[in-house]
Amino acid sequence: MTYTTIETSQADGIFTILLNRPEKMNAFTVEMGNDLIAALDTADNDDDVRSVIISGNGRAFCAGMDLSTSGNVFGLDETVDATGPEMERNRDEGGKVVLRMFRMKKPLIGAINGASVGVGSTMQLPLDVRIASPFAKFGFVFSQRGITLESCASWFLPRLVGVSKALEWSFKGNVFKADEALAAGLISEIVEPDQLMDRAREIAKDFANNTSAMSVAINRQLIWRMMGAGHPMEAHAAESRTMYHTSTRDGKEGVQSFLDKRPPEFADSVGRGAPVGFNWDDEPPFA
Repeated sequence: MTYTTIETSQADGIFTILLNRPEKMNAFTVEMGNDLIAALDTADNDDDVRSVIISGNGRAFCAGMDLSTSGNVFGLDETVDATGPEMERNRDEGGKVVLRMFRMKKPLIGAINGASVGVGSTMQLPLDVRIASPFAKFGFVFSQRGITLESCASWFLPRLVGVSKALEWSFKGNVFKADEALAAGLISEIVEPDQLMDRAREIAKDFANNTSAMSVAINRQLIWRMMGAGHPMEAHAAESRTMYHTSTRDGKEGVQSFLDKRPPEFADSVGRGAPVGFNWDDEPPFA
């Protein structure tokens, strides 16, 4: 598939997405959002893909929304009645991308190579691992632009860094450096620029070596979904179903390979579908 705002490549089970508007510091547009969703669909539907890396071309990761576009720069229809049912078609563009990331069956790794503010920061929140260059910058700058958090940040951010830090960053709207992001747990490592992509690929390979694609996919979904569960019984019910599924498929090979003292040869395909009662695309309606 041909994209106009991103570049993609695939090798060794790793699907790489590079935001590709370097002359605009990879500023986000509605078209970029659509390209990202299409690329994520491609990666998720390919059983040869085990992990996805997202980074940016040029000196920035994503400088936020492109504020030079005409009309409502956030891609919203200002004629829609905010209290009416048609509001469902007036959804935050970054939120659409983030919700697609949330539903992914493959691990998502962010290699944050430079500035990332606004939607450039919020789109990172559903990534499973975020590593950054020393030159990376972050900022939930919405209060300084007179707007609110977007891209589901009010759900993700406090779960990643805690309520107090999420409130501080969203109140101040300041831009901060990689060392502050590391101290708060927003990123897990600071890596020299010339080693950033190599380190991201190393992490991606670690996720795939001797692991079941189905197990990784289900574990990703279980952990993200259960952060909003009201009682551990919800986890118990889901895990009972997924344990039954995996123990009767790749689980048999996992046990036998352990007994044989050899690497496992897992065969269960994520493309064959989810366990009974476990819907990959389960999503509440937009209210």
